[in-house]
Amino acid sequence: MSSDFEGYEQDFAVLTAEITSKIARVPRLPPDEKKQMVANVEKQLEEAKELLEQMDLEVREIPPQSRGMYSNRMRSYKQEMGKLETDFKRSRIAYSDEVRNELLGDDGNSSENQLIKLREERAHLLDNTERLERSSRRLEAGYQIAVETEQIGQEMLENLSHDREKIQRARERLRETDANLGKSSRVLTGMLRRIIQNRILVVVLAIILVVTILMAVTFSVRRH
Repeated sequence: MSSDFEGYEQDFAVLTAEITSKIARVPRLPPDEKKQMVANVEKQLEEAKELLEQMDLEVREIPPQSRGMYSNRMRSYKQEMGKLETDFKRSRIAYSDEVRNELLGDDGNSSENQLIKLREERAHLLDNTERLERSSRRLEAGYQIAVETEQIGQEMLENLSHDREKIQRARERLRETDANLGKSSRVLTGMLRRIIQNRILVVVLAIILVVTILMAVTFSVRRH
């Protein structure tokens, strides 16, 4: 399940990078290319929204104990998506102003050229600011992932420690059981030895008794 999420995540990263580059280029393009670029960006923004929906569905299928890390990443991506839409709206406003000026015939005016230059510089600054903010959000998301990974590692270490204690207690019980079995074996061996000794004693006594009887009979016969 996480592999599907990571696949969507990679596609989203590539797509947002393309959208960011195109938004920054919109104010500097000729009118015909601008119109085509605006339509292209609109289409890619819809594709990015669909990817976010797919990623959101994948996160809902992830077990609750592992969902927190992916939820934080989703929040970061949604913020990034909102930022892209805002920048695109600004770019479209600048584009609409330029189209209006072209329709009004303001094409040789030096003040208009300065305004266009200022808009280009502003778009460039917005692009740089946006990249810094995106990098900051990714660093923050990476930090959150690292913290959550550390927490998961600590929980795993605690679980392993508990399991180790259980194994040690089980080994102690096995040692005690082995010791008890050894004692029982020694007791049984002693009892068996005494039984054998008693049987041998009975046999010896029986032989002595038989010999005594035979000697008595022999002696009695000789006297007669």
